[in-house]
Amino acid sequence: MMDPKYLTPRQIVEELDKYIIGQYEAKRNVAIALRNRWRRMNIQSDIQSEIVPNNILLIGATGVGKTEIARRLAKIADAPFVKVEASKFTEVGYVGRDVESMVRDLVEQSVNLVKAKKKEEVKEKAAQAVEEIILDALIPPMRQQPVRSAGLSAQPEPSTLDVPSSDTELNERTRNHFREKIKNGELEDRKIDISIKGSGGPNVGMVGAGMMDEVSMMNLQEMISGMMPKKSKKRKVTVAEARKILLEEEASKLIDMDEVKDEAIKRAEEAGIIFIDEIDKIASGSKKGGGGPDVSREGVQRDLLPIVEGSTVNTKYGVIKTDHVLFVAAGAFHTAKPSDLIPELQGRFPIRVELNNLTKEDFIRILREPKNALTKQYQALFEAEGVKITFTDDAIDEIADTAFKINAELENIGARRLHTVISKLLNEFLFDVPDKIAENAHITINAEMVKSKLDDLVKNRDLSEYIL
Repeated sequence: MMDPKYLTPRQIVEELDKYIIGQYEAKRNVAIALRNRWRRMNIQSDIQSEIVPNNILLIGATGVGKTEIARRLAKIADAPFVKVEASKFTEVGYVGRDVESMVRDLVEQSVNLVKAKKKEEVKEKAAQAVEEIILDALIPPMRQQPVRSAGLSAQPEPSTLDVPSSDTELNERTRNHFREKIKNGELEDRKIDISIKGSGGPNVGMVGAGMMDEVSMMNLQEMISGMMPKKSKKRKVTVAEARKILLEEEASKLIDMDEVKDEAIKRAEEAGIIFIDEIDKIASGSKKGGGGPDVSREGVQRDLLPIVEGSTVNTKYGVIKTDHVLFVAAGAFHTAKPSDLIPELQGRFPIRVELNNLTKEDFIRILREPKNALTKQYQALFEAEGVKITFTDDAIDEIADTAFKINAELENIGARRLHTVISKLLNEFLFDVPDKIAENAHITINAEMVKSKLDDLVKNRDLSEYIL
């Protein structure tokens, strides 16, 4: 994939089209929002800091693609991304998650992304260091017969037994001999002792910690952990296992965590995306009461407002400003309307997009076109057992028709209904492979088969069969 900063809005939509069927208007708006971030960062004048993102409110029933659009957008942008549910937050002063925790989660995600990138950059150097550690474990300090003292049955090549000019030369030749064996994969199952650094000590619990600020607790825990001596413990593992364990440890040593934190904060500020799902659950609704749940919901909205408007949040990695974080909110708005949100919060989501309910034709396309289509996923599962499964065109049509009818007659859960229908259709085959259906078998799913397996369920309208 090309560098995301060069993707035009049209190209972003094309990338989203690979995984999401329909919903062009929603894709178009998120594509513009993503491209605008790159545009803002390339503005050379003082106005750059004044340009705020156009946050987006996606309105649509469950299963129409709201979450998937936001998730795929983050992958295209290679940006820090977190998904939160508005209904999980509580007003300040109550037990539960406060709204600032979503920003701390975003920074944590950003740190992980930057660390992974930095570790990839030093991977080769770390691998060389790991090889030396493994050689040290395989070859003990020089003795008269260094190769035999290594506890290995394999003997060096005859050339390595020639009389050396010095112990140093012998040791170097022995290491080179074992280095070749490691590179050739001959010692992968050999057991060696390695030292692994443990944590700085157990977590410290404190009475009344619930009354303390979450960030203060994290900072205190970090400080205590830093003061505790990190003990090393010995482990006997295979060379293959040692390589995995030590590679992570050595790569961590080679990266500068201060640099990681600074870059992660900047990346979260400039490119972070926070997806707030179920925002309709904190709307007041049509009934206006004098207290109770509505007051709590409004309190969460008021706590959310400064985060979305732009404020500073303390995290264990440093202070982050949310002025340029892109917020994408979504909700079904069955029992509430966007206008039931407090006016100030409504104003912070200027772009509103209503997603369309999925039709039978959409279901057919969803089963066929996306790179991760359900039919392709199940074909891959069967291929793992050496069994081939194909779906005829009329079978695809019948599956889509069944899912669409059940959505219309029971509860409309969008494309998620396809998961349940296909699972019910194929579970018997999945159970019989490989005991009754042997390797190299070929299963063809046709319309008659779909009808026979699912028709009774449609007629009976058995809701219990479709609870997700």
